[in-house]
Amino acid sequence: MKYRKYLLTFLFALLFPLNIYAYSNKLIASGKNIGIEVNGEGVLVVGFYKNEPKASGMEIGDIIKKTNDNSVLNANDIEKNIKEGNNNFEIERDGKKFNINVDLNKENNIVKTGIYVKDKVTGIGTLTFIDPETKKFGALGHEIDDSITKHLFEIRGGTIFKSSIVGINKSERGEAGSKRAVYDKSDIYGTILKNDKNGIFGTYDKAFNESDAIEVASPKTGHAIIRTEVDNNVKDYSVNILNINKNGDRNILFTIDDDMLLSKTGGIVQGMSGSPILQDGKFIGAVTHVIVDDPKKGYGIDIKNMLNNSN
Repeated sequence: MKYRKYLLTFLFALLFPLNIYAYSNKLIASGKNIGIEVNGEGVLVVGFYKNEPKASGMEIGDIIKKTNDNSVLNANDIEKNIKEGNNNFEIERDGKKFNINVDLNKENNIVKTGIYVKDKVTGIGTLTFIDPETKKFGALGHEIDDSITKHLFEIRGGTIFKSSIVGINKSERGEAGSKRAVYDKSDIYGTILKNDKNGIFGTYDKAFNESDAIEVASPKTGHAIIRTEVDNNVKDYSVNILNINKNGDRNILFTIDDDMLLSKTGGIVQGMSGSPILQDGKFIGAVTHVIVDDPKKGYGIDIKNMLNNSN
């Protein structure tokens, strides 16, 4: 999935008898390519093609919650609820709700709002983990945001589903590459319940082998592998962890030293977000960002940080 572009782009004791972890201490490290679709919590304003709404106080990044006292869940709801003349819009901006009035006119017998809106985001990414105890999953290792507003996309649910890779646009110095894929939205893998700065999370509906679960551990510098899918087969590729930072969400700095992966992708590409990072047979993190100026290098999140935000 194509996500926002930084200079970096992308591309969870004896005194207590109960388990004190907020997650299982063994997880299945997936690496599987997935299609992702999330539905907006309301409808996001992403642009204008007329001046009237903007002049009335509407801004890019606003979330339309209601039109004329009718709830708005998608773009069609706006079209159904508006009329020629004065219309009331309930807007959410920076967590605060307020109302604005917009005077709308008909063009070719259709009432025009003058705004471009988005009610869902669709793309691809990588399934990071499945918790065999709870059947929860995590993916991406970072949030889904809107490419125009750069705001976290507030969701009311979504799905992960089958996605097949049909090609790779290789990364080059100064430009992140990407996976090219096709979807099969009828083959649903799970339900998305949360979009968080450390990933998307939900319930996994497909069968899995519980014996594939491995122990969760903390990362350290040195040799590791990333598990990812670039040719419709999940494989492990060699990387070298250069530095560990316990703060924030870019905890692991690594470089790819696997010639086979580099020949296929040129480095880290968009769509690899969420690829598990393993070390000494244990689950330590997930790929999150590519460093555009040197796409062989990237960042990952400590799996424990990802898990701590999964509930």
